[in-house]
Amino acid sequence: MSDSQASLSRKIESAGDLQSVVRTMKALAAASIGQYEKSVLALGDYYRAVELGLGACFRERELTALIAERKGQGDAAAIGAVVFGSDQGLVGQFNEVVADYAIKTLAALPGKPTVWAVGERVHARLADAGLPPIGLFSVPNSVRAITPLVGQIQIESEEHRQKGEYARLYVFHNRPQSGALYEPVSQRLLPLDAQWQQGLVKLKWPSGNLPEVTGGGASSNGTATVGALIREYLFISLFRACAESLASENASRLAAMERADRNIDELLANLNNTSRRLRQSSIDEELFDVVSGFEALNL
Repeated sequence: MSDSQASLSRKIESAGDLQSVVRTMKALAAASIGQYEKSVLALGDYYRAVELGLGACFRERELTALIAERKGQGDAAAIGAVVFGSDQGLVGQFNEVVADYAIKTLAALPGKPTVWAVGERVHARLADAGLPPIGLFSVPNSVRAITPLVGQIQIESEEHRQKGEYARLYVFHNRPQSGALYEPVSQRLLPLDAQWQQGLVKLKWPSGNLPEVTGGGASSNGTATVGALIREYLFISLFRACAESLASENASRLAAMERADRNIDELLANLNNTSRRLRQSSIDEELFDVVSGFEALNL
């Protein structure tokens, strides 16, 4: 076998091995998308229950006024932001899209932002753009790992809020669209939006027995109860943002792996065609030598 033929054989073998890895990553990404999308759907009933509870609490006039007053105070304060990205590569423009969107959105808001990044790559992107995060969280690798991450985010962000470092809290992440597409979105978590509160007040209670708000004593007007429900609302919002970000990340990785798979197919086709041409050329040369030798003997 000639040197060029041996080299082509090695390239074909390497390309085949790489294609096996790419197809494995495609299968993992496709499976991951499904589990994260299912986790978002599973939050629906729980989120509905929290909304009903908050709606019952917001019907208390004094409590609604208290939350509205806190909203007014928070609007003039500094900003806290959580940006979800990825730890791993091979995700196309996934981190650039959400980081640029967060930077542009925060720049348009008054106040200095305090930022936490979920994912090393989006952390680096934010730092390079002049918005260095004060905290970095690792991206969870399963649905089960999302809950501990959200707990860590809530604890650390609440510590900074108690110190008066921010009053408005935003979350930025990529949300999956049809196919392998996604779009960057943001949500203001704190203070609670007044229109959102009014919408919850209008929610119809599912049974004929109207709820009674309790918790924290008779003089508290259910403040302890609404506080607990708001913490659950924040937990659900962060959990959903993380799950949607992970679904978008894997959708982006799936699209990247599909492109890589097509490119490898084209490469293998070219290499195999070249290999066949070289082999045929070698056979033709050998046949020519045999024919030439035969004719020489007959002279």
